[in-house]
Amino acid sequence: MPRVQVKNVNATAHPREFALLHQLGGSDAIESEKLLEASEVYGDSSAVKGLVEGSDAVEFDAFAKAFSKPSQSASVEGPDGNCLGWAARDASGELAPYKFSRRELQPNDVVIQITHAGMCHSDLHTIKGDWGPAKYPVVPGHEIVGIVTEVGASVSKFKPGDRAGVGVFVDSCRSCAHCGRGEQIFCPKIVHTYNSTHYDGIQAQGGYSTHIVIVDDHAYTIPANLELAGVAPLLCAGITTYAPYKDHGLDKAGLKIGVVGLGGLGHMAVKFGVAFGCEVFVISRSKAKEAEAIAMGAKAIIPSGDAAALKEAAGTLDGIIDTVSAKHDITTLTSLLAPRGRLVMVGLPPQQPTLNHFDMILRNLTVSGSVIGNLAMTQEMLNFCGKHNITADVEVIDMDYVNKAMVRMEAGDVKFRFVIDINKSLAL
Repeated sequence: MPRVQVKNVNATAHPREFALLHQLGGSDAIESEKLLEASEVYGDSSAVKGLVEGSDAVEFDAFAKAFSKPSQSASVEGPDGNCLGWAARDASGELAPYKFSRRELQPNDVVIQITHAGMCHSDLHTIKGDWGPAKYPVVPGHEIVGIVTEVGASVSKFKPGDRAGVGVFVDSCRSCAHCGRGEQIFCPKIVHTYNSTHYDGIQAQGGYSTHIVIVDDHAYTIPANLELAGVAPLLCAGITTYAPYKDHGLDKAGLKIGVVGLGGLGHMAVKFGVAFGCEVFVISRSKAKEAEAIAMGAKAIIPSGDAAALKEAAGTLDGIIDTVSAKHDITTLTSLLAPRGRLVMVGLPPQQPTLNHFDMILRNLTVSGSVIGNLAMTQEMLNFCGKHNITADVEVIDMDYVNKAMVRMEAGDVKFRFVIDINKSLAL
């Protein structure tokens, strides 16, 4: 297969095209066929064909020109700025193009050209003001992956061309007791990726945008063998379901683990449990998704609407990870636990759970919650995914489909996570 070398690469001159180049494998030698396939999505196919045919080397400026692409954001509101995103302006949650500014590069910062951004239910709740008034305009997105285009003078963790990820938070104080223990998720001054405020007073905006500037120790390295689109949801859905296994001792081979729900969170909990060597059972209202669950490595579905099935499974599970955010019966779940079993809740249902205290006490059951993971655990999770070739099952969309995707996500109509192809959709 003919290969093409891209010469005289300049990341700052064409950051989007630089990121695309490294998505495709870097500048050393890319298969011509790979470039032609990519041009159908990311550039001008006839220009790319003319560039690579009969050539074993091309200049980066010519590569960038052939892969330049108009943004899907034809009409942009907002002040002049160096970053283009899609923002919600009010509690309608309607997203539209919005221009704003990221901070200038600092000595410990990296600039990441975003290639993909996962869509999380938290994005939907935030832009609609479900969890309290939002700091409008809000650019959501905290499942972010991309390519490093610039690094500050003091950065050694990353270099231009590296893959990098950003999760639910982008900074922490580094001086409180929680940060001292490596538990940045409990820092009282934590800066969330969006709907938050940086320490310099600038509003934090998320990953539905062209790029992000972040201090290097709060960005993650991405294993080279994983597809970036499937990695993006790992930065929230992945760590949200990995942490309960690790924090509660449920990551031991041979344990019988129940996973409640087979959605964006649930399917990741199944994949992690199988990779840990657990026997995984999906707890769902019916067996409609059993074929999908078994394809992921689960043993079976326990239908929560079937009294006979619940009776048969009673007292058999060592642990349960509950990913469901809709109203459901917690006592049904605890009845499935073996003595000393653990139920860990990661979903956020609207009602307060009712527990059978008698059953809890007599069988030494534990019910607890879990919220994402700290920096070290998140990097550990990504490395684990690289080792076991784990990614999320995703439906990749363009940015101009995002409002329709929000409606579908609210209705549960996605298998199993929407991911926005930022590099295809947005350009400055």
